[in-house]
Amino acid sequence: MRKFLVVLDDSRECLNAMRFAAMRAARTGGGVKILSIIPPEEFNHWIGVSDLMREETRERIEVHYEVFAKWMRDRQGVDPELKIREGEAVNEILAEIKEDAEIGVLVLGAGNDRKGPGPLVSQLSRNSASLPVPITVVPGDLTKEQLEAVT
Repeated sequence: MRKFLVVLDDSRECLNAMRFAAMRAARTGGGVKILSIIPPEEFNHWIGVSDLMREETRERIEVHYEVFAKWMRDRQGVDPELKIREGEAVNEILAEIKEDAEIGVLVLGAGNDRKGPGPLVSQLSRNSASLPVPITVVPGDLTKEQLEAVT
């Protein structure tokens, strides 16, 4: 089964990337893997505090994931899987693609503000020729109707 890998973060454009991945998976018989990455600098505290913060971050990610997962199951008939990694975002995305041979497409949401499409889109598109899978960049300002039309 081909999986669509989509990154779960706190960005607004993440929503359209999730929708697109679920819709494409539903229409093509694929799956969705949701990857959330905890940056390393988030836990540069004392060991006890660091462990507590890490656990709270994981719980927040799982709650966030469940919102998307419920929508994917109920509306698209897709049961996504969650993977949480710690490290630098681009390195962890590439490592996940390398470790899971079923990942066939990386789906990223593009921001629509003046700062550009976002750091992940910018960094990964610069190296897109050497990536092992294609990238689909979903504009953050597409409506649900527009997403349905293109999936």
